[in-house]
Amino acid sequence: MVRTSHSQLDTPQAVREAARAGTLTGQTSGLAPGYAQANLVVLPRELAPDFLLFCQRNPKPCPLLDVTEPGDPVPRRAAPQADLRTDLPAYRVWKDGQLIAEPGHLMSLWRDDFVAFVIGCSFTFEGALLRAGVPVRHIHRGCNVPMYRTNIACEPAGVFHGPLVVSMRPMRPADAIRAIQITSRYPAVHGAPVHLGFPENLGITDLSRPDFGDPVPIEPGEIPVFWACGVTPQSVVMAARPPLVITHSPGCMLLTDLRDEELATG
Repeated sequence: MVRTSHSQLDTPQAVREAARAGTLTGQTSGLAPGYAQANLVVLPRELAPDFLLFCQRNPKPCPLLDVTEPGDPVPRRAAPQADLRTDLPAYRVWKDGQLIAEPGHLMSLWRDDFVAFVIGCSFTFEGALLRAGVPVRHIHRGCNVPMYRTNIACEPAGVFHGPLVVSMRPMRPADAIRAIQITSRYPAVHGAPVHLGFPENLGITDLSRPDFGDPVPIEPGEIPVFWACGVTPQSVVMAARPPLVITHSPGCMLLTDLRDEELATG
């Protein structure tokens, strides 16, 4: 199979078409710069009110960009030309809290009662960091961002409960200060970091072994900087064990038509 060059994936439509065609099957960090990326959670209608409340109570890890009508696979506010059944590089299917499949599309799995939640992703503000001269290690290395389950409990809602997940980017202290200033302008895609340094305070014992994504080195003079992460719902699914939930595969995001600067404040 011919793979699409990342240099060709400079618009949301191009990324979605590559995912739909099966030529993009991996992580999306750095693709279509200037556009918002998003996490995905799909669940039956009867679970939707509880999950909506969960997102409202936990806006740092779960900032909502769009919610679909039952059965509608189109995120009409975030990407009106997209199809959530096909336009992400990879998906995960969870049954009773267990990961049972990682399909490349959802065409045979989609149901008329499914409600989809499109949740902001920190990949969105990485373009602003790079433009400001703040290095982003996983983009430089061409790998996925490292993500970790923490000892911080999310605010429960209905059947949903579980630990916060964070993404980590190593930075020099001066760059970390600049990153706080920049990402604070993007509350719709996780906003400012939730923690700097001291991973043990989050219950993280080994930064070289992320729960999701890929490890990246921390160079001398750098500190780990942690942002709330949209993979949190997958950690919550493992804890709460609902009958059926579908998510994106970590790092394999939906490219929306929302410009990153549209989501900036101030």
